[in-house]
Amino acid sequence: MSKIKVMDDVLANKIAAGEVVEKTMNVVKELVENSIDASSSEIEIHLVDSGVKEIEVRDNGIGMEPEDAKMAFLRHATSKLKNLDDLFYIETLGFRGEALPSIASVSNVCLKTSDGHIGTCVTLKGGCDMTVERCDLQEGTTITVSDLFYNTPVRLKYLKNLYVELANIIDYVNKMALSYPNIKFLLTNNDKTLLQTDGSGDLLKVIYEIYGVDVTKKMAFIQGENDDYYVSGYISYPEITKSNRSAITTLVNGRVIKNNELNKIIVECYHTYIPKDKFPIIVMNIDVDPILIDINIHPTKMDIKFSKMDALKDLVIQLITEKLKELTLIPTISVRDTSSISEVRNQIARTQKEEEVPNKPSYEEIRMDFTVAEDEKDCFSSEETEVEKIPEPTYRIKPMIPRGIVYLTYIIAENEDGMYIIDQHAAAERINYEKVLRSLKEKIVVLDLLVPIKIELAANEFLIIKHHLDLLNHYGFLTEEFGLNTIIVRSHPNWIPEDIAEECVRKVVDIVSSKEEFDFDQFVWKMAATMACRMSIKANDYISYDDQVWLLNELRKCENPFTCPHGRPTIITYTKYDLEKLFKRSLD
Repeated sequence: MSKIKVMDDVLANKIAAGEVVEKTMNVVKELVENSIDASSSEIEIHLVDSGVKEIEVRDNGIGMEPEDAKMAFLRHATSKLKNLDDLFYIETLGFRGEALPSIASVSNVCLKTSDGHIGTCVTLKGGCDMTVERCDLQEGTTITVSDLFYNTPVRLKYLKNLYVELANIIDYVNKMALSYPNIKFLLTNNDKTLLQTDGSGDLLKVIYEIYGVDVTKKMAFIQGENDDYYVSGYISYPEITKSNRSAITTLVNGRVIKNNELNKIIVECYHTYIPKDKFPIIVMNIDVDPILIDINIHPTKMDIKFSKMDALKDLVIQLITEKLKELTLIPTISVRDTSSISEVRNQIARTQKEEEVPNKPSYEEIRMDFTVAEDEKDCFSSEETEVEKIPEPTYRIKPMIPRGIVYLTYIIAENEDGMYIIDQHAAAERINYEKVLRSLKEKIVVLDLLVPIKIELAANEFLIIKHHLDLLNHYGFLTEEFGLNTIIVRSHPNWIPEDIAEECVRKVVDIVSSKEEFDFDQFVWKMAATMACRMSIKANDYISYDDQVWLLNELRKCENPFTCPHGRPTIITYTKYDLEKLFKRSLD
């Protein structure tokens, strides 16, 4: 008797649901994508208990005819693929025809839809017992999914807690709102509104609704294209960071994706601008011919493959790095008035301004500030604008006059714009870092050692160093084998100070031997950053007034004077207005 049997549809759908539907966010994702594919301009997502008890997605799209409404719950039934060629030119978010039957197999589903002529209501329990009835003619589709995983208790048991499930849904809907600013989104949980956009098509306004005023003011627009890709969106100033990559939103032809290689490229563009454990906020739209991408590599369709990744990499790096070079990236210390000024003034503020000042600044005010910052480069008069254009060469920081040092670490300086606090070690580190980088790109002059440096290594480290001897020699570290698992270094670049030469050489060897998969760019950065740190003055080191002047002038000449090689700020500022607020000279 044959042992191999064909699975029935119910069992097949439940197995498919294990790939497509693992948590409540997956259900929301599949239903929202269907609504978008249906040309909806308004999409509402209503949750009960983070979607575990009920998920309702309502749209005003084209709706379905009665026959299509029934067919939608058949496995592999889809209106989006008609033949094999369509698989290589996908322009819709959904296409496999597995989502609805998979969702229905692990929940109770009610679908109400109308194409404007006939209203149809389809209900299923656990993917079975389909009933079809007539209903009202409200154009669009409403799908209600209740009691998710009621018939698969093991999967229900391993759902995350309600807060985690809700956080995942909010994150996804936020990304969809960023992807489609022309669609009006509404997300609620237990009748509480969590996100509401107006569908105006203004991406910056969606950013404002999601991240708030402080982030919106620190977003910069990027836009560019090459023969294969068109990229646009917003990137955050380096001072605005998150502790994980969740705020990096990448969109390809309107589809939210998670591509590790692309995310790595974006983060590397902020190299030395932000610390290694921090990540920028990014909203990046990528438009590309569908034939150049493959989205059919994962059941959730969240990953993607690019056939011309190098072209995309070059464009992304160019746009982000050029924009960061244009911006003035000195963090401004915000001053909040927390003291009690006087009862009289408090009473005046309450009676005259309470209704005039909203709790949250309006988007129009933020947009105006953003436009001024972008178009006028933070200049407040035409005379100032002209002054900025005259000096040659042009530096990213205006001249600063040092006025003293506090804690033997922080230089206090000023110019007409305000007061500056400079970390002397971070500033020196940036100066030396760029000096070392330049020397690595130029012809290297080496310094022969009277006494070679002998370094013993573990067997695995020795093999890696042996493999990369040519690289070390290329950068001026003349290295040879010297017995069992031992090397000697006979010379080093002349820009390494003699008093720390052995320490620096040993650090370079550690960098090279730390990984079997050698990354050349990372090596150059780590070597330059390490050397710069060892060469620089430290906190608590005394420096004279002339040293302060030299340090500030050299910092101005840097390509990126705002952060050290590790992403820490070199300089922060209090504007004159901030100081006047602190000392109550400005009362507004």
